[in-house]
Amino acid sequence: MRFDTIIAGGNIVDGTGEREPFVADIGIQDDQIAAIGDLAKAETGHRISAEGQVVCPGFVDVHVHSEIALLGGRDQFAAVSQGVTTHLAAPDGFGWAPLPPEQAKELWHYTQFAYGDAELPLNWETPEAYLDMFHGRIPANLCPQVPHCAVRLGVMGWDPRPATSDELLSMSRVTRRWLEEGACCLCLGLDYQPSANADLNELVYLSGIAQAYGAIYAAHIRYRILGRKKAWEETIEIAQRAGIPVHISHERVDDEVADILERVENEQIDLTFESYLYPAGMTHLAMMLPMEYQTGAPDDMLAQLENPEVREKSITHLRSELRDGSQIVGYNRSGRFIGMTLAEAAESEGKSYEEFAFDFIREEAAVETFVMPWATTPEENERILNRTASHPRMMIASDGVYNIPHPHPRSYGCFVQYLGKFVRERQLISLKEAIYKMSGFPAERFRLYDRGRIDRGLAADIVVFDPDTVADRSTWFDPVQSPVGVNWVFVNGVSVVEDGNVTGQLPGRVLRQQRWTR
Repeated sequence: MRFDTIIAGGNIVDGTGEREPFVADIGIQDDQIAAIGDLAKAETGHRISAEGQVVCPGFVDVHVHSEIALLGGRDQFAAVSQGVTTHLAAPDGFGWAPLPPEQAKELWHYTQFAYGDAELPLNWETPEAYLDMFHGRIPANLCPQVPHCAVRLGVMGWDPRPATSDELLSMSRVTRRWLEEGACCLCLGLDYQPSANADLNELVYLSGIAQAYGAIYAAHIRYRILGRKKAWEETIEIAQRAGIPVHISHERVDDEVADILERVENEQIDLTFESYLYPAGMTHLAMMLPMEYQTGAPDDMLAQLENPEVREKSITHLRSELRDGSQIVGYNRSGRFIGMTLAEAAESEGKSYEEFAFDFIREEAAVETFVMPWATTPEENERILNRTASHPRMMIASDGVYNIPHPHPRSYGCFVQYLGKFVRERQLISLKEAIYKMSGFPAERFRLYDRGRIDRGLAADIVVFDPDTVADRSTWFDPVQSPVGVNWVFVNGVSVVEDGNVTGQLPGRVLRQQRWTR
């Protein structure tokens, strides 16, 4: 018996969350796990000793702004260096296909805060044309989701109104095109334009189409429009009316959500959520404006901000939103103030936080990104994070933002932080449960049935790490730091990390749900 690679003597955590870790060898042939057991007598040209290390499935990141970074740039290997072997595209419903070039450019302008200065053709007439761009060019796998922002924009433009029946029919056709190209999920960003303008009827209607294809519903919910509790309740209503499994992006278990989750459990609602387990988010300052001043195409929105009355109302609103000015500048068009806090940047300009923020949005054409700390005390932060880390409906996802000068530390550290801080140091969750939350659980939930587990015949997406040293090194003020302790990473049987160093190999694939591929 001969294998391309044998990973020998590792402590296998299989990704199911049920089986206890066990010591065995893994034989990789082509792109699959071909054997598990005692392979001491088997032949191979590539035998790796994993004694004393954990061998587990590659991690699946279901909410990450990485698809453009995977094509190249400083952060191309940032996620795979911490063991992420599969990414889901179109987080928050962001996407630029299939759209006419002018609309695609408008949506790129709007979403650029999450993707940096990449130059893209922005001329994909079909979902297939967009997905073909990644062939042979990415180090990890990419699975499409239906990008609701692009779907709605292509049919309705930036209009802040409910869809007509004819427009719903047109949106359904585009949604089906994505699903037939293998999309695993209908994905939305309901605080972002133009998704924010969709009413409940639209969400239920499109969810019914996704459900018929075996896909699920995932959303950044309407925190800023409805408030957190009502936004959760809207998601639950969608689950019930459309009969679809639902998933909520970047959440945490505080007292408010704990009460809702108790209802979810009691009513047996098919709902999951993800968390990155850091006490701060990352988005653009424009989201802090009153919602009525965020509508329209980017140029139209910016034109509104020239109105003195809009400025006055916005500054009053921003005063309550920005609190202590602890937000950190991550990216903007001009490159000013990178790594500084909002308070420091405002002081340097002789302005209040809110005046500086409003002027900055205008001056940077609303292309700016900030780390946004939670409005709670450090002690409360830790209580919430610890409570979240082991919740049975929670999986890990980074919400990483890449190829910007000063990213959130979650981009480089989310998955390894979970292993180092919450598993090894705090012992809040067992290793087998933690691996499940990063591999088997997201793979099951998003219908990636050949990923997320160590088993014969499945894809050879595998991570080998040292449980005693694995950790993140990214910090709030020095975030571009690779992790430690992740020694080997395989994607489709090809090593993309060897002895802790990236290899430069690009074996990633677009993972289309085979049931729905043409």
